Amino acid sequence: MPVNEPVAEREGSDEALGSLAPSEFADLYAAHSRAIYYLTLRFLGDPQKAEDATHDVFLKAFRKMDQFRGEASWRTWLYRIAINHCRNLQQAWHSRHLFSNADEAVWENTPATTDSPLRVLETKELGERIQAALDGLSEEYRLLLLLVADEELSYEQVGALTGQSPDAVRGKLHRARKAFAVLFKKSDPLPEHEASIKT
Repeated sequence: MPVNEPVAEREGSDEALGSLAPSEFADLYAAHSRAIYYLTLRFLGDPQKAEDATHDVFLKAFRKMDQFRGEASWRTWLYRIAINHCRNLQQAWHSRHLFSNADEAVWENTPATTDSPLRVLETKELGERIQAALDGLSEEYRLLLLLVADEELSYEQVGALTGQSPDAVRGKLHRARKAFAVLFKKSDPLPEHEASIKT
């Protein structure tokens, strides 16, 4: 039973929708755990919390396997569990940031070992500017940008995850991108006239 496609698209789906053999669940984990980890990392901002949350998501998925109806792909179903779990954790922790303690770890590991110190600094500064702009957005806008840009989900998939129509997602995503661009431009350390003088 392939774990990357919607159950409804499979031929001869006479078996119970939510029944996966242990080896098939292991395949599901192998296929999606990395993406779920990065999604939870973006939400929670801490690698250890993201790792714990990833395990929690798959544990919940295993326990609720009988609730999987096959109307969406396994990936979309797991994303919905992950988003709900992270939102619950955020409410419990009173934390509203995408990144907090993970900033340094994420950005320090970004450059290749052959990069010059100046390039490393530029990469880190760019990452900090991007994160500052994301932090300035509403939770809904951050989520939309994350799901479409980072996770490359379609408008239909994002709509299924967020309970909106694809057209609503498209409109909000347009506004989210514009808001991000404004915030990113504001975080530029060089005013426009100084940047044009240096080039």
